[in-house]
Amino acid sequence: MNLRDLRYLLAVAEHGHFGRAAEACGISQPTLSVQLRKLEELLGVTLFERGPKSVVPTAACERLIGHVRSAVAEADTILDVARSLRDPMAGRFRLGIIPTLAPYLLPLVFGPLREALPALEIEPWEDQTAALLDRLRAHDLDAALLATEAEGPDLAGQALFAEPFLAALPPDHRLAAREAVAEAELAGDMLVLSDGHCLRDQVLAACGTQGGALGGTLRAASLSTLLNMVAAGYGTTLIPGLAAGVAQDAGLVLRPLATPAGRTIRIVHRASYPRRAAVEAVGGIIAGRLRHFAAP
Repeated sequence: MNLRDLRYLLAVAEHGHFGRAAEACGISQPTLSVQLRKLEELLGVTLFERGPKSVVPTAACERLIGHVRSAVAEADTILDVARSLRDPMAGRFRLGIIPTLAPYLLPLVFGPLREALPALEIEPWEDQTAALLDRLRAHDLDAALLATEAEGPDLAGQALFAEPFLAALPPDHRLAAREAVAEAELAGDMLVLSDGHCLRDQVLAACGTQGGALGGTLRAASLSTLLNMVAAGYGTTLIPGLAAGVAQDAGLVLRPLATPAGRTIRIVHRASYPRRAAVEAVGGIIAGRLRHFAAP
């Protein structure tokens, strides 16, 4: 039994398809199939029920897969520790980032990160908070940029900067002439993101409507959709400060909130992660680039 074949097993279980799993592993489908057959012969059990269009883990595979994940994670930890002993600032650094932050932050910080840490190969991975935390705990990410607290003793986090919320309005909206907008006045035609986005919950909390009804019926999957719908006069929304430039380019009127509200961006990592120096360096550069925002 070797670690490579265990990774193949996990890939097939994740993708439910030999072709997609082989592509993710960077090998041919016949090679992956042959290696999994050999693993099944070694273990003496069938790991997958193979259908014409899908692959489903067997009961035996379900019993074993937790141990396989643990073994692969421990092997990755050994590699991480060895890498950190050589140079924590070198090699691949997989950085998760939430979708309401990634398009606005990455253009600001990617250049400074590459200049300051040339040996660190930063690989951004965009996804919602829950998925990023799952990947972080599964050792598929080294750190993640989130807008929520790091929950659980297995995680640690550091605040980088505070990002204020701004009211985004169509130019002809009744509140567009105000110098500042009261959050409660937006609830009547407020548009929000769909479930799963932490920004949705934070916006609802800022407007005091966590359990109440909103005027706008749209539940968008992306912030860009919200901006386009507001620009079309469909309603209003709250946006994070880094998205201000894109919102203004779309023709929206932006106003500060009468009672300031926002979110704190944090860099989160596993408490046991051995390359802490790399996390701190990446976080420090991002915090420095955004120091013009209010302190956390």
